[in-house]
Amino acid sequence: MNEKVKKIGSNILNSDQLVFTFIRSAGAAQFASWIDLGTAFVLFAFAHFAPWASTAIGAFVGGVINCVLNYRFTFHANSCPWKAVIVKYALVWVGSLLLNSFGTELLYYGLMHWPWLETIGFKPDGYFAAARLAVSGVVSLAWNFVLQRNFVYHPSRFDSKAITFVDFFTGKKVSRNEDLSSSSIKTESSSNS
Repeated sequence: MNEKVKKIGSNILNSDQLVFTFIRSAGAAQFASWIDLGTAFVLFAFAHFAPWASTAIGAFVGGVINCVLNYRFTFHANSCPWKAVIVKYALVWVGSLLLNSFGTELLYYGLMHWPWLETIGFKPDGYFAAARLAVSGVVSLAWNFVLQRNFVYHPSRFDSKAITFVDFFTGKKVSRNEDLSSSSIKTESSSNS
């Protein structure tokens, strides 16, 4: 029995099989959500930030925590360059934000047009909660998990473009050839002086 428990524990922590990866992903997402909520609450209640600022900063901090946990723990993505992960994660995160926002809006107004829901005990205030939970569940499984597992934390041809993008915005040289050509230009201009 003890060996079985150790094997299951080892699989949960280390196996890249879909079920175990999903369990780690759900745990990382839950932890990041608590960090998001806690940060937002502390900023609002104790630092007296505006609700929108508290929420935005909490979401950002939770997103960073989730990205790091997924990189190291969930998807074991050490073979994927971290600069590429940042860009790909941001793309998926923005897509998730848009899908959640507009999906919740559409489902909320769709539910409002079904008056029979009230006859079975559904309250109009519950429409938002139902829409938010349903859309969030679908987006987290069909968008976030699938793209994180197969795109964000997986090496791809897009990685070189993502790294170039990060290097451009951080002011780093894009390639070794540029370093050589810029140093030869400096040498030529100094020898001509």
